[in-house]
Amino acid sequence: MEVLGIDVGGSGIKGALVNMETGEMVTDRFRIPTPKSRKPDAMAEVVAQIVEHFNYKGPVGCGFPTVIKQGVCKSHGNLHKSWDGMNVEALFCKATGLDFTVINDADAAGYAVMNYGTGKGENGFVIIITIGTGLGSGAFLNGKLLPNFELGQIPYKKYDKIEEWAAGSAMEREGLSYKKWGKRFNKFLEYVELIVSPDLIILGGGASKDFDEYRKQIKIETPVVPAALQNHAGIIGAATAGLRFKQDWTEMHCQ
Repeated sequence: MEVLGIDVGGSGIKGALVNMETGEMVTDRFRIPTPKSRKPDAMAEVVAQIVEHFNYKGPVGCGFPTVIKQGVCKSHGNLHKSWDGMNVEALFCKATGLDFTVINDADAAGYAVMNYGTGKGENGFVIIITIGTGLGSGAFLNGKLLPNFELGQIPYKKYDKIEEWAAGSAMEREGLSYKKWGKRFNKFLEYVELIVSPDLIILGGGASKDFDEYRKQIKIETPVVPAALQNHAGIIGAATAGLRFKQDWTEMHCQ
């Protein structure tokens, strides 16, 4: 079965068809820049364009860059404030006429990494960090998702949240070298290690493919490795996340 996965980001909205059994993308990735306004209607229109590009008619899985509860945006994050309280699933359904399952983008990427990538077979407490416009984080305990584990929202010095200082967008905005940015990112990882004591940290997002450029700046004791799926994890995880998310959530509440 092939399912369309859409990864909504602060700079781009990307999609591809994914084989649900193997977790492999069976089409090239199609990307459209995120509208500068980052408002709901404009972004929903881009999502509809991606669906139309693939001439797709089935259910859609979508990763979204904020806290999502039962399809509703609970914090606008790096998007426009009008997203607060928006039912993202209903909005995208109206724009496309298709059934959407929307979850946090880092949780979606985590599903891909834990089921098809570097995290496959890993037990204990695993944190997936997605490096992009912000710093997303997905948390898995013995392979089960703990949803909306947003470590990038930790306040830091004069910043409302540490991702404003240590995300990939900060490196681009300030023209930092990987060495200088890597020191900032390591400071973020120090807080992650202190607060949640993970057994393993897996890096995803755009900067994960350049891990060797800043590997020497990572000084924490917890093992840190790049995700084998790298920047495709968001799409792959989005496509597979719907059923897995509902299954994991039901199992956690039935125990």
